[in-house]
Amino acid sequence: MSASFGRVRTDSDGRFLGPLLLLAPIVILSLCLAQKLGIVMMPQGLRAGMVFILLLSLMLTGMPISIALGLTVLTFLFTMTEVPIEAVALKLFTGIEKFEIMAIPFFILAGNFLTHGGVARRMIKFATSMVGHHYGGLGLGAVVACALFAAVSGSSPATVVAIGSVVMPAMVAQGFPPRFGAGVVTTAGALGILIPPSIAMVIYAVSTNTSIGQLFMAGVIPGLMLASMLAGTTWYRAWKNDYPRLPKASFRERFSAFREASWGLFLIVIVIGGIYSGLFTPTEAAAMSAVYAFFIAVFVYRDIGLRDVPRILLASANMSAMLLYIITNAVLFSFLMTHENIPQAMADWIIGQGFGWISFLLVVNVLLLLAGNVMEPSSIILIMAPILFPVAVKLGIDPIHFGILITVNMEVGLCHPPVGLNLYVASGIAKMGITELTIAVWPWLSTMLVFLGIVTYWPALSLWLPTVLGMR
Repeated sequence: MSASFGRVRTDSDGRFLGPLLLLAPIVILSLCLAQKLGIVMMPQGLRAGMVFILLLSLMLTGMPISIALGLTVLTFLFTMTEVPIEAVALKLFTGIEKFEIMAIPFFILAGNFLTHGGVARRMIKFATSMVGHHYGGLGLGAVVACALFAAVSGSSPATVVAIGSVVMPAMVAQGFPPRFGAGVVTTAGALGILIPPSIAMVIYAVSTNTSIGQLFMAGVIPGLMLASMLAGTTWYRAWKNDYPRLPKASFRERFSAFREASWGLFLIVIVIGGIYSGLFTPTEAAAMSAVYAFFIAVFVYRDIGLRDVPRILLASANMSAMLLYIITNAVLFSFLMTHENIPQAMADWIIGQGFGWISFLLVVNVLLLLAGNVMEPSSIILIMAPILFPVAVKLGIDPIHFGILITVNMEVGLCHPPVGLNLYVASGIAKMGITELTIAVWPWLSTMLVFLGIVTYWPALSLWLPTVLGMR
């Protein structure tokens, strides 16, 4: 999983494509150096364009996005701007010392404990006992289990791994086509970044100084709605093809499954209830969830032993370090963009062209869906959010609604090639090629695109719950 995180995949088998991709950043770097030496004089607009072209060309070489961002920032800093190096160093530290950033490693750690600690298996048992008697029983159970696990993990790939590794083999054994199970889990796993807690929402909040608590609450209703729509698609395809159903579980069986899963389900109450009640901040909720996940995985369910804990801590530290390195470079990138007034100039140009919020959000959706073809979600949010956010605010778009819209776009990006991380995770579990899996997810991916349109132009869907709870 980590090998594909933050990296752009390209097909370098062509005889001319490889050298061309390598030559492009060299040419751009040479032009930037010529600007510094006074050989070429570029207007401000062209300088800004050169920076974006350099970033894209470096990513297309297959370079990790974190390093591509760092090289772009250094190039821009030393060749195209007069920003004092002291100001950059100060911004580097002040930009990443935010208390909210600490939530990211804690949620990653909690997700890893839950993934390996047997919580997912018990959630699947509870979900299938509730809905397994309908058409596509195990598939519906997978959607419900993904929604429940999303409410405790905060990560889409973790949700796909935890639920998919149990459900997909079971669905094949029960007679479901492999494509059906893979399509359900790949797309339902994307709920991991929409239903709170969500690492993607934390990154958006840090990038735009938005309230994490409000974002978490704003994701509840859209998350439940998307889960219902994905479940509806699953039921319809199962009904149409007469896929297997499970026997209806008795009340005793349902209660027993609930009791077994209750330790994991209580984590939802701790995180959401704790934030809403004001008992603790989102960062403190993340720390509580990590401690609680460790406790139930090691001492309650006992599916992992104390000797497994260092391995889980190391895996969590590796993932956290990658994310924090990307955040560090993205903070500098957005600082330099702001120093050059690029977001403000873009906002003034869009307003000057007569764009309203409707057409602007349509452009944003297209832009983010295209970005999903070459980058993974955290990089897209860190690069695009600081640039698009000022424009959205000037057009009167609510920052919380805008955050949910970006998160839903990231969900879609996780489920389509060439960089869709959920696809690669599910491909490894299902032993299925990416092309075949891409075909398999299309019915559910189409549902997600319809949902994206609803979220985009129905702000109340996102804003109703935070408003009712008095958080706005």
